[in-house]
Parts: sequence; C-alpha cells; structure tokens
Amino acid sequence: MPRNIEIKARIPSVEHLLPQARAVADTQPVLIEQDDTFFAVRHGRLKLRVFDDGSGELIHYHRPDGSEARASDYVRVPVPDPAALREALERGCGLLGRVRKQRWLLLAGATRIHIDRVEGLGDFMELEVVLQDGQSDAEGVAIAEALMQALGLGAAPRVAGAYMDLLARA
Repeated sequence: MPRNIEIKARIPSVEHLLPQARAVADTQPVLIEQDDTFFAVRHGRLKLRVFDDGSGELIHYHRPDGSEARASDYVRVPVPDPAALREALERGCGLLGRVRKQRWLLLAGATRIHIDRVEGLGDFMELEVVLQDGQSDAEGVAIAEALMQALGLGAAPRVAGAYMDLLARA
C-alpha cells in the first residue's frame, strides 16, 4: 500500500510561496482544479476527487490528525463516472462536505509540493514525501523537515487534520 509523510502549513499567499517552491523543485508548477467530496466512514477518510476535466478518483486514507509530520497510507482508484459515484456514496455513507481548491503541484525528488488556495479557508502548503519500499518514516520526516526549511517555512503554523475538518469548524 502506498505511504507518504505529510506536513500541512498555513502560508501568507500562493504568490508569496511559488518563487521559493520553484527554486527547490525539479518541475514547474502545474495548476489543478480539485473538488473533493468527503463521506462518512468508520475508518480513515474517504473522498471523491473530481478534476476540472471531469475525471475523478476515489481516495481512502488513514492519517493521524496531528500538526507534526505524519505518516499516511492510501488507496486511489480511478473513477469513470464521478457524479454517479458521488450520488451512490452520499446515499450509502452520508455526506460530510466538500472542499474546492486550486492546487499548484511541483515535484522535488519524490516529494509532492502542493500549494493550495482553498475556497473558504485561504492559502496552504502541503508536502507529501512518497516513501519507497523499505524507506522509514524517520527518513521521510527528515526530508519533509528539510524541505520546510528550504521553503522558508520552518516556523510556519502547522495545520492538523484535513481541509474538511477546518471547514467544519469555520
């Protein structure tokens, strides 16, 4: 099962962080529009992600809600008909809510740098250090923390939980 180490932080603005992210990344930023619908499940989190081209994927993941760098394991499944699946999951599981965002994606080695503008919440940065087979959580945490420093975000306020959790409290 794929695993990664994640850190999420609040940032002043997308425009402020993009130059630093470009400087440490191996790729140029790609803008992705995402509409995530979260469903009530007993274990972990379940979301249906729909992209601006109409394609989608169902993602189930487990991740602690702390603000520190933390491990996440996940399963992603391509979805040919996101609208029909959303209706079925809403009927069967119950709807928790939706998160709409613009995401600028950059890659730095095996790390995905997400710079997010989240509707109703503001701007955030999320690192996902994709762990290779045999790579320890501690190695992933060290990579994530080093990238936080390189991005000038060592002292940035870290965020616990998912965007859905923040929206529910707003």
